[in-house]
Amino acid sequence: MREIARTLIATLVTATVLITVWAFVTRPGGLPKTLLPGPRDVLEALHSAWIGGLLWPHAAFTAQAALTGLLIGALAGFAAGAIVVLLPALEAFVVPVVFGLQSVPKIAVAPLLVAYLGFGMASKAFTAALLCFFPLFVATVTGMRSVDPGLLDLYRAASASRLHVLWHVRIPAAAPYLFAALQIAVVLAVIGSVVSEFVASTHGLGFIVKSRSQDLDVSMMFAAIATLSLMGVAGNLLVRLAHRRLVFW
Repeated sequence: MREIARTLIATLVTATVLITVWAFVTRPGGLPKTLLPGPRDVLEALHSAWIGGLLWPHAAFTAQAALTGLLIGALAGFAAGAIVVLLPALEAFVVPVVFGLQSVPKIAVAPLLVAYLGFGMASKAFTAALLCFFPLFVATVTGMRSVDPGLLDLYRAASASRLHVLWHVRIPAAAPYLFAALQIAVVLAVIGSVVSEFVASTHGLGFIVKSRSQDLDVSMMFAAIATLSLMGVAGNLLVRLAHRRLVFW
């Protein structure tokens, strides 16, 4: 809790400095509101959007898609990484495919996913899952291979099964790597969902940003972006809290 408190205080200090600079450059005679609205304009847009109920369903849609994609991508990345570690002979076949898929820009894949899965939640969650898969895969392989060889020899001498070694040795060794990857994946999940919403959607915060850009409603665009930022920060803090609680050693 002290770590979270320090993080919140540091975040508030940084936000205060940035908002002060922001207010200064958008003062009367500064940058025009059509280019960069002031903090007060964005706060008024946030207030009206949340009190009026405009952003509630769209924020819920984006959060649900991001969370679903995070769970699917994290589980798939962990499973693929564990298979590569437990069956090293498959590494030569799996790793090139994983890196090849990761090298493809997801903005190029998103229209295909929309065409295959439709305009609804599925395409958004799958795009988020694609972005979350790679960091969890790399973290799983790296973490599980960081085990002390002497400890593995001890378990083998005791005739421990591969599943027993996986649960009691490899996963605990990989836990810090996994939570570090999850901090990245939380942000990537939100990005993946929004990218897919930009391509084709009638819901979500990405849809709000895209639709309001056509009306030059910059204040509402900033309000949606600020909401996305808060979602990413909240998700990151939750992962860090879980890391402290679960990886207590």
